[in-house]
Amino acid sequence: MSAEPPPDRSADPDRGTGQWRPERPELPDDPSEEADPLQAARTALARARAAARDRGATPGAPSLRRRGGYRGTVGHHPDVVPGAGRDPESVGDSMDRLSAQLGWRRPLSIAGVIGRWREIVGDQVADHCTPETFIEGKLVVRADSTAWTTQLRLLLPQLERRLAEEIGEGVVTGIQVLGPGGPSWRRGPRSVPGRGPRDTYG
Repeated sequence: MSAEPPPDRSADPDRGTGQWRPERPELPDDPSEEADPLQAARTALARARAAARDRGATPGAPSLRRRGGYRGTVGHHPDVVPGAGRDPESVGDSMDRLSAQLGWRRPLSIAGVIGRWREIVGDQVADHCTPETFIEGKLVVRADSTAWTTQLRLLLPQLERRLAEEIGEGVVTGIQVLGPGGPSWRRGPRSVPGRGPRDTYG
């Protein structure tokens, strides 16, 4: 009894190799589909969307990652005014703008002169001279001695220039120096000073 020879598998490339072979694409029934580029693009887009859905992505949704990382810079664009709706405005700028709108700038400047008198005029002058009133642009100061009354009157140009540097030109239009022993028209720390008599005691 003779054995039949084994079949020749060399003619079949897909057998006996142990390797996966990709399936051959099916040809379209209608050759016009392959020739239509618009239809081919639609088919490719549909396949891409289906693949995105399989990955859990939503087609058309913006990506949360920015290519290259965040490259923003601190500060504002040179053409954008601070506080114009894009960048925050500093507290100092906000208060300065509010003071100008409400007419508080001059009273605040005057209050700054009274509160910072020693810093503005220096320790030596502040030890012998104190501001008393500020009415209609005139600053009234009082010296503690006749000698210092004379000295302050000689220093008036320097004092006026220093005040202009601190609170602006034109805020203080004149400085009146009173000597010791002259009457004071103040009636307590919360009183509103009136015009009072002019300087006849210095």
